[in-house]
Amino acid sequence: MSSFANRAPFVSADGDRAWGPNSNLYVCCRDAPAMVGGVRSVQADLERHLPLLPPLQDGVVPGLPEADYPDAGCSRKRSRSSSERHRFEVVAELGPEEVRWFYKEDKRTWKPFAGHDSLRVENAYRRFCELNAGTPDPAETRTEDALVGVDAVCVRGGLYEVDVREKECYPVYWNQQDRIPVMRGQWFIDGTWLPVEEDESDLIEQAHLAHFRGQQMQDAFDTDVVAKTLDSKDAVHSLKLSRSHVDWQSVDEVYLYSDATTSKIARTVTQKLGFSKASSSGTRLHRGYVEEASLDDKPPQTTHVVFVVHGIGQKMDQGRIIKNTGMLRDAVRKMEEKHFSEHTDEHVEFLPVEWRSKLALDGDTVDSITPDKVRGLRDLLNSSAMDIMYYTSPLYRDEITKGLTQELNRLYTLFCSRNPEFEQKGGKVSIVSHSLGCVIAYDIMTGWDPVRFCMQEQRELEDMDLHWMSYEERHLLEQLQVTRQRLQELEDQLQGLEASKPLSPPALKFKVENLFCMGSPLAVFLALRGIRPGNSGFQDHILPKSICKHLFNIFHPTDPVAYRLEPLILKHYSNIAPVQIHWCNTTNPMPYDEMRSTFISPVKDPASDTESIPSPSTSPVLSRRHYGESITNLGKASILGAASIGKGIGGMLFSRFSRSNSQPSGVEAGVLESEEKSQSAYSLSSMSTSTIISTTVDLEHRIDFELREGLVESRYWSAVTSHTGYWTSHDVALFLLTFMYKQNGPSEQTEASPNPV
Repeated sequence: MSSFANRAPFVSADGDRAWGPNSNLYVCCRDAPAMVGGVRSVQADLERHLPLLPPLQDGVVPGLPEADYPDAGCSRKRSRSSSERHRFEVVAELGPEEVRWFYKEDKRTWKPFAGHDSLRVENAYRRFCELNAGTPDPAETRTEDALVGVDAVCVRGGLYEVDVREKECYPVYWNQQDRIPVMRGQWFIDGTWLPVEEDESDLIEQAHLAHFRGQQMQDAFDTDVVAKTLDSKDAVHSLKLSRSHVDWQSVDEVYLYSDATTSKIARTVTQKLGFSKASSSGTRLHRGYVEEASLDDKPPQTTHVVFVVHGIGQKMDQGRIIKNTGMLRDAVRKMEEKHFSEHTDEHVEFLPVEWRSKLALDGDTVDSITPDKVRGLRDLLNSSAMDIMYYTSPLYRDEITKGLTQELNRLYTLFCSRNPEFEQKGGKVSIVSHSLGCVIAYDIMTGWDPVRFCMQEQRELEDMDLHWMSYEERHLLEQLQVTRQRLQELEDQLQGLEASKPLSPPALKFKVENLFCMGSPLAVFLALRGIRPGNSGFQDHILPKSICKHLFNIFHPTDPVAYRLEPLILKHYSNIAPVQIHWCNTTNPMPYDEMRSTFISPVKDPASDTESIPSPSTSPVLSRRHYGESITNLGKASILGAASIGKGIGGMLFSRFSRSNSQPSGVEAGVLESEEKSQSAYSLSSMSTSTIISTTVDLEHRIDFELREGLVESRYWSAVTSHTGYWTSHDVALFLLTFMYKQNGPSEQTEASPNPV
């Protein structure tokens, strides 16, 4: 920690402790060890900056009037062009509110930190320079251990921290190999207000203070001021840089010129034509940022945390979920600014959950058995589709679910430790999952374990009576049944003792408010596990509200991986179209809970002869069970469902490849006739069972939401790109915010009545 704990704090004009060493200006969200190590020398950087930063005297920066010092109690986010403070001001060192820090996340463009973040970083940087003011000369220093570090500064809503010593920014909640460079801006280019490179900016600042300190300046940011540069008038002062030079025409007229050959030729030609040097090729520079930094310029406290879970393919492209979450976050921020600007006291934050890279699974066994031919394609499949096989394997499934559970709990615990008021104020948590991640997140939330249910089903199958047994076999079977009965009694007693113990904590340390599934195959997994439609319109049939209040299934109509969930709750919803998600630019869109249902009729392909072939869709509809009963008897249901699917597929293949167009005769005709009679009876029983389901029952809340297809969108091309296109969709971003902000408001009372959609 910093050794400045006993130093007097900065005092603002109204007496508030706004810049004290214990204030939140430079204290991170969590205690971090002082940075005393490094990989590159910063001594030269300190020697260059120390003349520009006056020592802190009793907590006040010399040269900055106390009344103008920024504090946390006032809201001042004013433009420098309209400020009267800079008119006829005496030239002195820049104040902390005039300096602006930038970061370059995309390695292309410098982006400014928010005013609150910039003030905190600037204060930490000045403290770092002051602590190391007495260090030896860099040429005589062999190690950097003598440098005293300061705590990292939390920025960008607490997602990142800035190391002012290394001038780097790094994420807090996920690992990132490439650090984000940060820069201290003092001089800025006119118009764009991008910062001049820091090395050149420091040289310009030193020269400016050396020649103009103490002089009065006019309003250097007044747009009505016309450059007074004349061809016959020489510059007051010039500074030669590496590839350019700077001319001062006056204390507030500073221009940057390029020394490239083409620029020199252009200046010569334009000056001969009568234009001034400044107007022809000069770039005007401004000292201090266009907007003063304010402590109130910061996002509100996070009220809703969204964990983003990836699906398959993360091993193939490590860090992809971080990029995808960043794209989704950027889309959400644009939609927030456009549609939810009035929600100033709410903030939704998205955190990526990367669970694949930490798993060992089979090690390199699969890679060792992979043939070398078409190796690229095989490696692609091993890194993507193999995740599905891993998850369906009883050997590796637990490792995957445990890995994701631990990562979710780690992120939640870390977030709460850095934001202790989140739980106190009733913050909400949602999960946005993609592809296979939807199935894994669902199984973690519901606690579904196929191994336990298969063992239970195996025990039930062993209890079946056997026919054609001898007396000794029957006698041994009776003894075996008595032994099993005794074993069952002992197991019941053991379960009673375990039930008296305190309940084990849930797998997740938080309650999920919403589960958003994007491009999800969850419906297929549930169907194969024996889940069948029921007679009630509540989502408890699939996901009880005690576990998750709202379930949303978002998909693109051409996504080949996505399936619908609503027909698993009410079967007749297979003839009701999913809800269309509004375009982000729609004017006054209709609320989703007021949209009426659209009935669709399935279009049959006349060239297909599979309508009369038994298939899993013609299997009898099982009566709806309560969620607990459905989960405990899931092993039996899974076997029945798999058997019916196998029977349907087998019948389909047999009919296609074994039956000829000619009329069968003899024994084959009799066999086929008996099979057709049994199938017709089977179909009648299925129809009689399905007629029990009432089509007048509506879902309490709609679950399936479908993105709209583009007007010029190719379905074949969309089938390839749609599964990965959710992250950049502004329609998806607006849809997520619509329900998150709605739930934070008083509109939750609509849950009492069923949704008529």
